[in-house]
Amino acid sequence: MLKILSISIFLLGIVTLKAQQLPQYSLYMLDGYHTNVAYAGMDNYLSATGVFRKQWLGLEGSPMTQHINVHLPWYYLSGGAGLSIENDIQGAERNTAISLSYNYIARLSESSRLSFGLGGGIMQKALDGSKLFAPEGNYEGVTINHNDDLIPIGIESSLAPTATAGIYLQTRSLQIGFAANHLTESLIRYESGIATEIQLKRHYLATAIYVFNISDEWNVQPSILLKSDFVETQVDFSILAQLNNNIFAGASFRGYNGNTIDALIFLAGMNTSPKIRLAYAYDLSLSRLSNYQTGSHEILLNYNLNKEIGGKIPAKTIYNPRYF
Repeated sequence: MLKILSISIFLLGIVTLKAQQLPQYSLYMLDGYHTNVAYAGMDNYLSATGVFRKQWLGLEGSPMTQHINVHLPWYYLSGGAGLSIENDIQGAERNTAISLSYNYIARLSESSRLSFGLGGGIMQKALDGSKLFAPEGNYEGVTINHNDDLIPIGIESSLAPTATAGIYLQTRSLQIGFAANHLTESLIRYESGIATEIQLKRHYLATAIYVFNISDEWNVQPSILLKSDFVETQVDFSILAQLNNNIFAGASFRGYNGNTIDALIFLAGMNTSPKIRLAYAYDLSLSRLSNYQTGSHEILLNYNLNKEIGGKIPAKTIYNPRYF
């Protein structure tokens, strides 16, 4: 009966709904561009990352998310550029987003850079009415009859523009970023029955990562991720230990506020080659949801080209007019 009855709240009349809408990820510290568009090019070479996440395994209708992004430095424009595609399924609802970005990178010193990024794209929300149940509906056999004109029988979908901005500071040991998503707070409108509007609520993300070099072989990387829409705030505290810049493992703790906790997260991974990094995270739920599901799983794969594309900006040249 957990056929996502709560989603039918969307369809109670002419309403505008606001809620936390960003998908959840546990390996955020390994995927800087997804968290902040100003990170594009900060890996120095073309970098491609794919993530698959299945949340609350065993709970019917639980979220499932796929994400891929590609970014690279763009030397001729003194910055970086990136592409992001994300598909997030939550019960009867599917959110698909695609966006492009550009960021300007200012070099502050030999070991520090400050980046300012802007991105834009579109989001499609789709609602599959065949996965919803109404209290007065008739669902005998293969027939779907909600007995409610507000709930679609098939799939309803709509598009809206999205925009994001970020700032990112990178030094030899410290990385700090701040980003804002859904800047325009666009409205997505379902036209089935009485129209229902869903607002893409603006979200703010702050990240910080510090690298402590314990020895030539070992380093420790504490990090923090804060997400907020100024109604609800979620914080992840994480720490990774890495051997020879290759094998790493660690843990995270996620909470919503001083009274509410979400999960304890175990992380591990390695560089399978100079160009490929593989990582895995398991979320052990600490909330009352632990009685209904067996945890969340997340896999990340990163590919870094490790060589320049097209080279850097050439030095200024004085040409001899005789030879043009």
